[in-house]
Amino acid sequence: MSTAVCSDPILRTESLSVEFVTDHGWTKVVDGVDLTIPPRSTVGLVGESGSGKTVTSLAVMGLLPPAISRVSGSISLHGKPLFAGEKYVMSELRGRDVSMIFQEPRRSLDPAFTVGDQIAEVVRRHDGSPRKVAWSRAVEMLDAVGIADAPRRALAYPHEFSGGMCQRVMLAIAMVCRPKLLIADEPTTALDVTVQQQMLRLMKNLQEEFDVSILFITHDLGVVAEMCDTVNVMYAGQVVESTKVDNLFLRPRHPYTQGLLDAIPNHNDRQAPLRAIGGAVPPPWSWPTSCRFADRCPHTIAQHCEVQSIALEIDNHDTAVRCVRSEELMLEGITA
Repeated sequence: MSTAVCSDPILRTESLSVEFVTDHGWTKVVDGVDLTIPPRSTVGLVGESGSGKTVTSLAVMGLLPPAISRVSGSISLHGKPLFAGEKYVMSELRGRDVSMIFQEPRRSLDPAFTVGDQIAEVVRRHDGSPRKVAWSRAVEMLDAVGIADAPRRALAYPHEFSGGMCQRVMLAIAMVCRPKLLIADEPTTALDVTVQQQMLRLMKNLQEEFDVSILFITHDLGVVAEMCDTVNVMYAGQVVESTKVDNLFLRPRHPYTQGLLDAIPNHNDRQAPLRAIGGAVPPPWSWPTSCRFADRCPHTIAQHCEVQSIALEIDNHDTAVRCVRSEELMLEGITA
């Protein structure tokens, strides 16, 4: 349950769940995720590897292999259903109304075609533009994402670009048809710090220019602080906390969120020991029916936390949190 309130959100998911075929049979890896992304906003999706962030985004895009996956719940874009009754309506919308960029851009670019051809293909596919018009828009988009000498560089192949430049090309492909929603799956993780900052500034500028909302998936809370308006924290396939970005850093409500914040290195005290959350995210086939963070949480009380499943509920601080002790811990100052 997202705390973001909007009468006409760009994207809304309700009870979104995903199952995969595994050696343990059909196994749920995303469990009842509710997201709301308002217009002109950036919503963060954060958590450790294995928490379900990327699978959630792929489910929204309709990119999961149907032979080994099952999706349930509902997904709507501008109030229109993208998925209902195990059937997607995405082929015409993907790339035009909603686009996605990934962590490793080189793996998403075809080495056999120039970058200009790959951008122009999106224009021809969705707008039906003639080749000359599509090529002109591709060059304009390369210039918009900050690639110098765009007419010449449009004729280059992906291997002629650095990792940061390839990510700019991917952003050009994603934005050339001016979608209303951009899903960015850890787009800066493989980049060095300087290039990362350039990419974040570029995405902010394009968001303002193109009037696009962003679902930003990351494990970097520093990026969340810089980019996001609201944040959804995922753990073991569930959203455990959903709140405004300022609340996340000033008043974290879930012990897992507090653990993530405590794990951020203290740059003001380089001698301070690094803190980590003990244990690991459990595999989906061994998720408990009660609190899924209980075996790693320093505040677990068996009779409260290990008895039944815990719902995501909005508390008195306008935060949705999945913890039966959140109010108690807040009063004690443990997670403040």
